[in-house]
Amino acid sequence: MTISKNKVVSLSYELRADNAEGEMIQTTADGGPLTFIFGSGMLLPDFEANIEGKAKGDLFSFGLTAEQAYGEKNPQAIIDVDIEIFKENGKLNESLVSLGNTIPMQDQEGHRLDGLVLEITDKAVKMDFNHPLAGQALHFSGEILELRDATDEELAHGHVHGPDGHHHH
Repeated sequence: MTISKNKVVSLSYELRADNAEGEMIQTTADGGPLTFIFGSGMLLPDFEANIEGKAKGDLFSFGLTAEQAYGEKNPQAIIDVDIEIFKENGKLNESLVSLGNTIPMQDQEGHRLDGLVLEITDKAVKMDFNHPLAGQALHFSGEILELRDATDEELAHGHVHGPDGHHHH
């Protein structure tokens, strides 16, 4: 069996900045494998393209440009937000609004966005809503650990159930 659409894939990986020798960004060593339904749109298309056709036990190692990953930084995603929305009873919530802090927010359509606090003035909080890895070339390496057909229920729900997957409560 090889990786193709509607297969449940479980893999371990290391994500590094720029190339195989780059700074470690993330690894599955701490939290267990990444398990997903291949082709369900949950992962970067170019990540999936690089593991398609692999089998259990296969190793992988590939780089993605910033464009293939999360895109270049968009200067229009850096905006000044009125400081008043961060005030409670007229006082700024400083434990939330501090330089370098990431604050979960919502846009006008109710979509969740994470904003990185870049600057705080008397009137505004300058926030960066770019993906944290925007503008960054990435390098993935790892191993395919498990591979199986997705169940009809998993396909209907769009995610993996059971061990290492999503659990309904």
